[in-house]
Amino acid sequence: MNGPIKILVVDDDESGCKALTSLLRSVGYNVTSAATGEQALELTDSEQFQVIVSDLFLPGKSGLDILKNVQKTSSGTEVIVVTGHASAQSAVRAMKDGAFDYITKPIDFEELKIVIVKALEKQKLLSENMYLRKQLQGRFEFSDIIGSSPAMNLVFERMNRIVKTDSAVLISGESGTGKELIARALHYKGLRKERPFVAVNCSAIPEALLESELFGHVRGAFTGAIKDKPGKFEAANLGTLFLDEIGTLPLHLQAKLLRVLQEHEVERLGSNKVVKLNVRVISATNADLENMVKRGEFREDLFYRLNVIPLHLPPLRERQQDIMHLTAFFIEKQCRLTGRAPCTITKQALEVLERYSWPGNVRELENMVERMIVLTDSATITMEDVPAQIVEEKKPGLAYDSIMPGHGGDLVAIISRIERSLITQALASSNGVTAKAAVLLGINRTTLVEKIKRLKIEK
Repeated sequence: MNGPIKILVVDDDESGCKALTSLLRSVGYNVTSAATGEQALELTDSEQFQVIVSDLFLPGKSGLDILKNVQKTSSGTEVIVVTGHASAQSAVRAMKDGAFDYITKPIDFEELKIVIVKALEKQKLLSENMYLRKQLQGRFEFSDIIGSSPAMNLVFERMNRIVKTDSAVLISGESGTGKELIARALHYKGLRKERPFVAVNCSAIPEALLESELFGHVRGAFTGAIKDKPGKFEAANLGTLFLDEIGTLPLHLQAKLLRVLQEHEVERLGSNKVVKLNVRVISATNADLENMVKRGEFREDLFYRLNVIPLHLPPLRERQQDIMHLTAFFIEKQCRLTGRAPCTITKQALEVLERYSWPGNVRELENMVERMIVLTDSATITMEDVPAQIVEEKKPGLAYDSIMPGHGGDLVAIISRIERSLITQALASSNGVTAKAAVLLGINRTTLVEKIKRLKIEK
């Protein structure tokens, strides 16, 4: 927000209004005051305020009237209502109608300052999220995919290059990183966007049914085949077929899939009739297909056919600066789906989310936000709403047990022993993958390779 924060104070109590205006100005806010609801509505029609602090009970137009008008004309303004009644029923109603919070008279100025700061934090999160989505839409046109980290910028750059092609794409990444979302974005922003997008999860279909599901069958092809049925390839003709978890495809079906990709035609199970196809294939996996090829578990020729353009999605723990934007996006989405007024999250709670390792990646974060929104009635998610397993997460044991002996010791030898212990544990945690071990240790891969050679560590 550029310039001083603009706040409107509305109260028919002249002395109270002047005192509150003076106090807010003393802490740096640009404050305007109004004595009636009508005057406040005139001011909001001509000026933009970040926050309105209004008494609920005013002569003529009430604080609720001001709130309703702001909801219609200035959704970026937060309204804090003030009530002098012991019962807060009206204030609670105001919050259900979209007020950010309420405070009771006599006003505790320190409490009010905290509430205003929270309201401004909420505005900041929402505005940053909106800016990010517009930025992505303008640059990459992938506005449904949130991310501004260097790792995600590389993904967006590659997507931007391949979106207007028909090349086969292999999307790799851990479960929950959004591989299907990427596939859908490539389709609906691509040349085939007016044609079908058909998704198949190869791991979710029993092996006995998978061949029929992909390639179709004719009546009588097997027990229970009572009529002809086209497969997913035919359903996706002229469009895009997304093959998720392609690494689980049995070897005998890999051979048939390879033939379909090479010949651009399919034969239904039990038929000799050839159906010509024009399908773009995007596949995805959370497995290491190259290692599967070496072990004979995945056909090398099929791997190269699918992997024309590789696209790797980083896990959420490698793009922590995106967590703030993703959290704001999911909060806004969940509030919209449940019909709630927009919610915000405290800085402390957000910092806990940013420190967590998110083994379930973006999917886990979205589910966690949904849980927190559903289980709280407050307009603000706090530390109390964050599940204990996230707050108390213990990082994997990259610890060392070297202790300085009472008689002293060789510093170089101690440091070498610590390095060896940490590197060995990191390699074990990453299944020997040097790049992943380097991330765990917080060093460059080349530095880690040099240390492994110097310490003569067996991988």
